[in-house]
Amino acid sequence: MSLRLHFHGAARTVTGSCFLLETSTARILIDCGMFQGSKSERELNYRPFPFKLSDIDALCLTHAHIDHSGLIPKLVKGGFTGPIYATAATTDLASVMLPDSGHIQELEVEQLNRRNVRRGRPEVTPIYTAEDAVACLTQFRSVRYDTWQNVAPGFRARYWNAGHLLGSSSIEIEATPDSGQEPIRLLFSGDIGPEHKLLQFDPEGPQGCDYLVMESTYGDTDRTDTTPEHRRMMLRDEVKAAIRPNGVLLIPSFAVERTQELMVDLVGLMVVGEIPSAPIFIDSPLATKASEIFRRHAHELENGKELVDALESHMVRFTESVEQSKAIDRIHSFHIIIAASGMCEAGRIRHHLKAWLWRDEATVLLVGFQAQGTLGRILQEGASRVRIHGEEVRVRARIRTLDIYSGHADEPELKAWLQKRLPVQRGLFLVHGEELAMDAFRNALHGIMPDERVFTPEIDEAYELSREKATLIAPTTPRLEPAITGRRDWHNEYSKLVLDINEALEKTADAKARAVVIRRLRRALEEEQ
Repeated sequence: MSLRLHFHGAARTVTGSCFLLETSTARILIDCGMFQGSKSERELNYRPFPFKLSDIDALCLTHAHIDHSGLIPKLVKGGFTGPIYATAATTDLASVMLPDSGHIQELEVEQLNRRNVRRGRPEVTPIYTAEDAVACLTQFRSVRYDTWQNVAPGFRARYWNAGHLLGSSSIEIEATPDSGQEPIRLLFSGDIGPEHKLLQFDPEGPQGCDYLVMESTYGDTDRTDTTPEHRRMMLRDEVKAAIRPNGVLLIPSFAVERTQELMVDLVGLMVVGEIPSAPIFIDSPLATKASEIFRRHAHELENGKELVDALESHMVRFTESVEQSKAIDRIHSFHIIIAASGMCEAGRIRHHLKAWLWRDEATVLLVGFQAQGTLGRILQEGASRVRIHGEEVRVRARIRTLDIYSGHADEPELKAWLQKRLPVQRGLFLVHGEELAMDAFRNALHGIMPDERVFTPEIDEAYELSREKATLIAPTTPRLEPAITGRRDWHNEYSKLVLDINEALEKTADAKARAVVIRRLRRALEEEQ
């Protein structure tokens, strides 16, 4: 067998990163991430893996974000016994992020099962538990940047700082399909950080690989020139506009790195008097634990001292218990809450949104990418009503977006990073992006890469990689239809329909008019049967 590359995630969507490399002698995974986004995509987390777990020899992990690492406990629970190679910082972050993920799943399944019992539906089980997540940590093996590591027979790997997150990496792989053959060199970009990132140095990487698997999350976006000063001033303006006597600024944020960056800038603005002092609640047990890991690794970070100063500020308050989280809602003066998750799909931010979205003294500031089908994307696109925990909530709060805290490079930065990696001899695979972003980035590469050597694989597609070219292997049935990958699904449309029906009924003049609306709906349903 020659070298084969399978795309089992992050293919025409931005989550679920998982790539399988196989030869006749070994099989390795690069990442094993959780799908986020629409319910149809999230359901893939519950399905069996599209490969035999006991056949996997090793896993190389680019970084600790859940969309890259979140299914590792499931992988181990299902029978994977090999080593998991990651940087020391990634290993430390995974030691808190994966158990937290398991804990959230347990809580959400418990809440869902209470509703299912009332509805007469079968109970479900979590993908994995916090205990499962702790068990998988024994298989992690720390690696150093810029040092070759033998990971499986015929495979060796070298990690490069990707500038995206503490410990994040692009992974260079040398694969030797058969003894005596010249190795094929691949580079998996992971997530590439932008310029002027507060806590990270600029991304690095090698030149002259045969194949490059590259992210394209913001392949259609040019953020213009963003300096640290410009970023802080934009944040300052958003905070000032949000201030109300009894108001709140809610910031849905990833608990790891994004929260720490916001903390540094908010404290800095308060110290110099650019914004009034106000309590900053970090309402996330995960963010609390992650912040301590960042403190321990501050010497590896750009602006590490500023982070330590912010962590020790009297304006920053970490909450641990559910009772402490609930107590925040009893505050009657302006305050700031930073809570996970960044796409509003889970965690404590959903409870705060439920408590505040219907109030016009609240502001919700979205500071990261919002995938299609997530509550964050729905709010960003101007929904007047949403459903949270099965209940309808009217949106009266101000919804704002400040994308300059993204951990991902934009289109000019992605192009610049790619040009530093040239020549890419055989093929470029664009992943980790929605279709519009990938198409725009592909068009932007004219003159840099020949179009026939740029590929945009679909989920579960596989390619045979030779010294000459990449060839698509006869496709198998994908686990997710291409027509709904990276898009809103029927679950999103159903929720919107329910909200639209309720709004239409509220707007009708009287009970007789409402009855007419209901009869029309019933006729439409009968016509479909």
